[in-house]
Amino acid sequence: MSEFLNLILAIIIIIFVAKTAGALSVRIGQPSVLGELLAGLILGPTALNMLEVWPMFADDHLLPETLTLMAEFGVLLLMMLAGLELHINELLETGKVAGLAGSLGVLIPLALGYGTAVLFGLPTTEAVFIGLALSATSVSISAQTLMELGVLRSRVGLSMLGAAVFDDVLVILLLSLASLLLVGGGSEGGIGPLFLTIGRMVGYLVGASLIGIWLLPRLANKVSDVNIHYGMLTFALATALLYAWTAEAVGGMAGITGAFLAGLFFARTPYRRDIEQGIAAMGYGLFVPIFFVNIGLSVNLAAITGSAWIFAIVLTLVAIASKILGCGAGGRLGGLTNRESFQLGVGMVSRGEVGLIVAAFAVAQGVLTQDSFSITVFMVIIATLVTPPMLRLSFAKEKEAAAT
Repeated sequence: MSEFLNLILAIIIIIFVAKTAGALSVRIGQPSVLGELLAGLILGPTALNMLEVWPMFADDHLLPETLTLMAEFGVLLLMMLAGLELHINELLETGKVAGLAGSLGVLIPLALGYGTAVLFGLPTTEAVFIGLALSATSVSISAQTLMELGVLRSRVGLSMLGAAVFDDVLVILLLSLASLLLVGGGSEGGIGPLFLTIGRMVGYLVGASLIGIWLLPRLANKVSDVNIHYGMLTFALATALLYAWTAEAVGGMAGITGAFLAGLFFARTPYRRDIEQGIAAMGYGLFVPIFFVNIGLSVNLAAITGSAWIFAIVLTLVAIASKILGCGAGGRLGGLTNRESFQLGVGMVSRGEVGLIVAAFAVAQGVLTQDSFSITVFMVIIATLVTPPMLRLSFAKEKEAAAT
């Protein structure tokens, strides 16, 4: 069978299983994303090992990479949708809470993750990068859950998205600093690379904001006057992809931050609803389910054996507790109630692709062993899996109040 036919068959299987699992998850009172994540684990090497064992896929080496690229596209669409749900003024109002929660939500997991790794006998350098993996947050799954619950525009939802931006910036800076001091030969090259990283981030955020506030609305008005089929949707999609590309290529940040910013700026235009409907159909119909399932397709939890399970379980518990503690403390200091602070902390628990990026970088630099990488991936997967049901439980009272 050709590679293209393999891709078509794999997509059919993934979407069918993901949507079925999502519907079952909703039936038992959980967000659909939980079912889609579990579907990935079932189809992946942890259970059925679809891509490596099934005869039609076993010899197709392009398929895993193609699905991963489609999954990356899905998470960009998901974060663009999260931005389209919000108003920039609402997000700016959470600046104090977001800054405190984002900062403490990085520093406390970093310290506790480092300490846990040292207690289990890992060398200092390896422990630092494990701590950095714990510090990362990926709120794409939390954003999807909050959208399903209808509370993304609540004070907690807005604070969570703002804190995620602070988290992204701070983790990248700390990753650059750790690479400079622990991988790049200490003082060799000075602190210039660190300042260069900071300058790139600031330059990107300022430039993206100026273009988004002043130029995009004018361009959108001109595009609306052009008689072209789905012209506004095409323009918005291309802009979001450009923002995502420049976020990584120019700003040194995660592409999801750029896609989120693009959605946030298009939310200020009168075309928001049409753009949102088009992106949602494209995302939820194809790319977003592939993103959630691909998380499980890319990891083999069965690879963790023996005493390594103890470290994996302890590290995962520390990862969950440290985010709730750090981000929750930041939220409380910023003026949120105890309940809101807890909800904010829970929403920041998911590590997702950002934690995997940190771990993969450490492996590539030779400072993280394959065993430690497998344990870190286990932490990322479990933290991602438990976030949707924990979020739904934490917002249970709000949902009950809305229903009465």
